[in-house]
Amino acid sequence: MPECPPRGTSRHFLYQTNMNYFINIGSNLGDRRLNISRALQRIMGLYGWFDMSKAMESEPWGYESPNTFMNVGIRLVSALPPEEMLHSLQTIEKELDDAPHRNADGSYADRTIDIDIVAVDELEIDLPGLTVPHPRLPEREFFLRPMAELAPIWKHPATGKTCSEMLEELDSQKTDESACVL
Repeated sequence: MPECPPRGTSRHFLYQTNMNYFINIGSNLGDRRLNISRALQRIMGLYGWFDMSKAMESEPWGYESPNTFMNVGIRLVSALPPEEMLHSLQTIEKELDDAPHRNADGSYADRTIDIDIVAVDELEIDLPGLTVPHPRLPEREFFLRPMAELAPIWKHPATGKTCSEMLEELDSQKTDESACVL
């Protein structure tokens, strides 16, 4: 397994091997399938072959909107350092839609395209602008379902749980919350 710098540092990673990048792509504005397809075409042009999950619909997370998201997960293999992969994916986002992902008050906004690095192998990375696994992975079904499909044996490096186990916990939390509603 490649060696990472100490948590919180920003020096470049020196990786000798290819890594599995687990990426989530979502859209809730315009022609969502077309938006995702355009992002996938750009990713394929840069990195070649990748695995892709089934598409799934999800409600906006962390804000209210009548526009539901369509999400897909992909797994691509690259020796590109995580900071460079992040920059590359952010460039694709800006090419497709340069609107900010947040409103002026800091709240989430609808978006034409959203690309997130969810995990890189079973590494923990904590750098300015990049934390993997994604800090909200256990809370987001639209991250967990595609990743469970793409990497059923992947385990969260901090908790040791698979995505399926985290989904079960998320489902039981939803059940508990709905039982409390009067």
